[in-house]
Amino acid sequence: MKTLNLKFDSPLSVRLDVFLSEKSELTRSHIKNLCESGAVFVNGKISKANKLLKFGDDIVLNIPDDKKCDLSPKNIPIDIVYQDGDLAVINKPQGLTVHAGNGTNGDTLVNALLFHLDNLSGINGVIRPGIVHRIDKNTSGLLVVAKNDKAHVSLAEQIQKKVCKRTYLALLEGNLKSDEGEIDTFIGRDDKDRVKMAVKSSGRRAVTNYRVLERFTAYTLCEFTLQTGRTHQIRVHCKYLGHPIVGDPEYGYKNSKFKLKGQLLHAAKLEFFHPSTGEKMVFTAPLPDYFEEILIKLRNLQVRN
Repeated sequence: MKTLNLKFDSPLSVRLDVFLSEKSELTRSHIKNLCESGAVFVNGKISKANKLLKFGDDIVLNIPDDKKCDLSPKNIPIDIVYQDGDLAVINKPQGLTVHAGNGTNGDTLVNALLFHLDNLSGINGVIRPGIVHRIDKNTSGLLVVAKNDKAHVSLAEQIQKKVCKRTYLALLEGNLKSDEGEIDTFIGRDDKDRVKMAVKSSGRRAVTNYRVLERFTAYTLCEFTLQTGRTHQIRVHCKYLGHPIVGDPEYGYKNSKFKLKGQLLHAAKLEFFHPSTGEKMVFTAPLPDYFEEILIKLRNLQVRN
């Protein structure tokens, strides 16, 4: 790990991330990630990227050593729902990490894309080629991949401006009181576990809409749409409601009645406009077999009772 010890000696206030980007070779987004992981200190305290520095402040920046990532193409089977010269839509299986990082290396969606696709955009660098948005390792379902930079910019803009719509299905523990609603909170890094996220006043605004599709004795099948795209947003919001997603190893109940390898959360529908033609594109992906089998069991139990 490399450590930079700096002194802020300007009479004019400057944002922490701006100052550090000028003093290091790191981008502001990289610095922001380091701040969120607790690697940046101002006067001995963990600080946010937007903190305004004052004359005499002492800054410590801890930069983790670069991890060598295996970015070789690998023949990992993936479900390519659609592709053309600009993009590809992938139905990602549960258990497959989107890109290398946090100890994951060599068996990711990126490795599979490098094998199966001819071109990928380079905007996100060598570690995340083509990746416009991501879904968690243990979340299944649809995501769009850019094959060139022009398509990447267009798709990223659509996500930012909420033109691109993402719909998820999840099975929750217990029964929600309302048939539909909006969850509007702030989400940030968990103070006790920096790998996890939590609802906290100092976080970034996160808005999720939900609608109940089916009720069971002790579970609820819900549809979720995102107005924002925070890390683990749906999973954190479900926990906040008091109805975590079934099988969620980080935010759910420790003891599940079902033998699962991860949360029952599926990106079921993806809508956006084609970056070249402007045509509206709508894709859907059926629930994975393990998800559907649990729903069938729950329906059968309700009929018997």
